[in-house]
Amino acid sequence: MTYKQLINEKLYLEEKYNQFKNMHLHLDMSRGKPGPEQLDISMPMLNAINSSSDLTIHETDYRNYGMADGIPEIKNLFSKIMGVEPKQLFIGGNSSLNMMFDVISCMMTHGLCGCKPLIFQKNIKFLCPVPGYDRHFNILSYYNIDMINIKMTHSGPDMDTVQQLVENDDSIKGIWCVPKYSNPLGITYSDEVVKRFSMLKPAAKDFRIFWDNAYAVHSITEKDDHLLNLMDECKKYGSEDMVFIFASTSKITFPGSGVAAIAASDNNLKDIKKRYSIQTIGFDKINQLRHAKYFMDYEELINHMKKCGKILKPKFDTVINKLTEEFKENSEFISWTKPNGGYFISVDVYSGCAKRVVELCKTAGVILTPAGATYPYKIDPNDSNIRLAPAYPSIEELNLAMDLFCVCVKLAVLEKKISTL
Repeated sequence: MTYKQLINEKLYLEEKYNQFKNMHLHLDMSRGKPGPEQLDISMPMLNAINSSSDLTIHETDYRNYGMADGIPEIKNLFSKIMGVEPKQLFIGGNSSLNMMFDVISCMMTHGLCGCKPLIFQKNIKFLCPVPGYDRHFNILSYYNIDMINIKMTHSGPDMDTVQQLVENDDSIKGIWCVPKYSNPLGITYSDEVVKRFSMLKPAAKDFRIFWDNAYAVHSITEKDDHLLNLMDECKKYGSEDMVFIFASTSKITFPGSGVAAIAASDNNLKDIKKRYSIQTIGFDKINQLRHAKYFMDYEELINHMKKCGKILKPKFDTVINKLTEEFKENSEFISWTKPNGGYFISVDVYSGCAKRVVELCKTAGVILTPAGATYPYKIDPNDSNIRLAPAYPSIEELNLAMDLFCVCVKLAVLEKKISTL
């Protein structure tokens, strides 16, 4: 386009944008929040136990204290979800993020497996695959732990960089991973990446892989991605102490009333159990039993997740179809992911435009995840990545939101191009 054509196109888009502003929209695509239809599927779980249910099982009254590390029924279910033995599990409350925070806190104040507490070590660092999960980065920021960006590839983190840093720098104490349908890219780590993680030889004895397998059973298509079992691989090389695996039912049943779990080696669990024995007398066993009775077995849980997938797929398709209609897939101005599962679609817009796109959308009534949130310190070096969360809005709302989003992308790019002429 000539300069005059760019100006005319900008005026046309501004007119369309103002039409959206006049609609006074109030739509939210900022978080991976299950929609009401998904939550409705889990409502029968509330009837799995009631006031007349016998809650004395294995000669233990589940209404009382005891079984601080979780009841056997829920451990059996999580062992299938996480691919570990029940004895390797500790069952927590409703939040796996809370358990991640607790592990970091334990490392900071008391250390793991006899290692010096991190608070007494200097210049400690974590590796952060980017774009990644903002709440992971927030935990590190809370403890003033330095964060190092690690580029994500189509098969997972750049393992050459990970290996070089981990095996040569004893100040690096961990790495965050969302290995299946990663947040926000929707990538599942390849077998080679998982194997390379298991074979790492860290310079720091207290280096840990935080394997946040939040979307282990969250496929939205007939093709469920395969993820190699990290704990099994680590057993081959005697590196089990290097791994913490996390999961929860937050996006399986009710996010505010789910069950979370951590899997780890005997050595790590010993330290974690010691901490929790001081922190709590035990978590909600009745809620654990409610989940176990409702699903009965792993197969029933997978059938439940297929129902959730049928609700989510049309929403993901709506977003991807709108992007495909409005932009060429090989456009220099925008690209996007097409995940088989998880909760997000990652969009990369023209460099220097992400904040402007998010700002334009917000002004017109559509809230997106803040630009930069998918990077440590909230700094996206290219100002290009935007995370879209299609799960909560209805299809009608998504159509409106994506129409606006596409206008905002074009407008932001035009503004950027015109400013450079």
